[in-house]
Amino acid sequence: MSEDSGKKVGRREFMGAAAATSFMIMAPQLVRGTAANSALRVGLLGCGGRGTADAEYTIETGKARLVALADIFQDQLDKAKAHFDKFQKAKGYAAIERSLMFKGPTAYQEIAHSKEVDVVIITTPPYFHPQHLAEVVTAGKHVYCEKPVAVDPAGCTSVLDSGRRAQGRLSLEVGFQLRNAPPYVEQVKRIHAGALGDIVSGTGHYFSGYIDRPSWPGASRDEHRLRNWVHYRILSGDIIVEQNIHVIDVCNWILQGHPIKASASGSNLHRPDQGDCYNNYSVAFEYPNSVSMTFGSTQFNKGWWDVGWQFFGTKGVSETHYNGPVAIYGDNAWKYGEGGSQAGGGQFSAAGVFHGNLDEADPEKKKSFVESILNNQFHNQAQQGVESAISCMMARQAAYTSQEVSYEQMATSGERWVNDIDLTQFA
Repeated sequence: MSEDSGKKVGRREFMGAAAATSFMIMAPQLVRGTAANSALRVGLLGCGGRGTADAEYTIETGKARLVALADIFQDQLDKAKAHFDKFQKAKGYAAIERSLMFKGPTAYQEIAHSKEVDVVIITTPPYFHPQHLAEVVTAGKHVYCEKPVAVDPAGCTSVLDSGRRAQGRLSLEVGFQLRNAPPYVEQVKRIHAGALGDIVSGTGHYFSGYIDRPSWPGASRDEHRLRNWVHYRILSGDIIVEQNIHVIDVCNWILQGHPIKASASGSNLHRPDQGDCYNNYSVAFEYPNSVSMTFGSTQFNKGWWDVGWQFFGTKGVSETHYNGPVAIYGDNAWKYGEGGSQAGGGQFSAAGVFHGNLDEADPEKKKSFVESILNNQFHNQAQQGVESAISCMMARQAAYTSQEVSYEQMATSGERWVNDIDLTQFA
């Protein structure tokens, strides 16, 4: 990894540029698929487990169909075509044409610029998200980009640039579906209305099982890394940026801002794979107004997992889980339904598909995204995506260096991670 100087783009500068571009006259080709009687034509860039889930939920809105696929590996393309041809046949949609299956290192450019595509879902390894997002926006296509938007600060600068260019003419959605889960939406609305009083502190955790991946016998070093990218920090950003970011994003949502500094520790002790990601983090964040927030994560548990967060205020306490209580205790007591059973056993979902309190998170997220396009009420979540990514990056850096790291320090560092995989070998 090496560092490269870069320029931080803050909220004020971003929003100012956004306002300036929001009055641009939109060219007809930039609002494809908005006819009330037509389904949006979707291209899937990255045909793994999460991409499959994102595409399925988008199709299930009843207002979109998958028409194109892109991946660096042919077997991933073939598997996705077989799956989605069957999935969409029941809905009356035609099979995906072979001419709209793009393979290799230039596949992202081909799907972005295809005239048959209105929307691109990006679910490639996070290292490539800034590059792929920039290409899709340049091509004038609406985009759903999975989290994290980047693995380094330089990538975040690129994402903000894409956000400026998309503002007012394209929807740029980031895959933080927890903000669309009905139990969480109602709870956060109550917190923002004062149900907890003044928030003093909080705590969050993401205790998950190990993400097992095939060994891919016979694969080269580079192919193995690409196929098992979740195990490698250069491609994933490490577990706190790639996976734990969901909880940090919710904390930013609740506290209506990002942390200002972090101290952290972590390790990859007893990690069974060839990767270099940590499998545990312990973080102490400080948010504005001296609000303290602790966070802990693991990615090795056997037989038990839980994801949740709690906030402590002058009038009460909130409790939230993926599968368990969603409640407020104290002066303004409230509980969402039955809240599901407390998490404990069962298989942890590596593809990010959870039940319980998250049953409607993905469906609501995709519905909101699709409707933003059809109604010309375009979303732009670049800033949110960057703020949550930087929040996690500073915790990661604090753990790597055993030093306190500030948000400003991380955001202005210009640090750029360099991937040494030559993708042309997969042409």
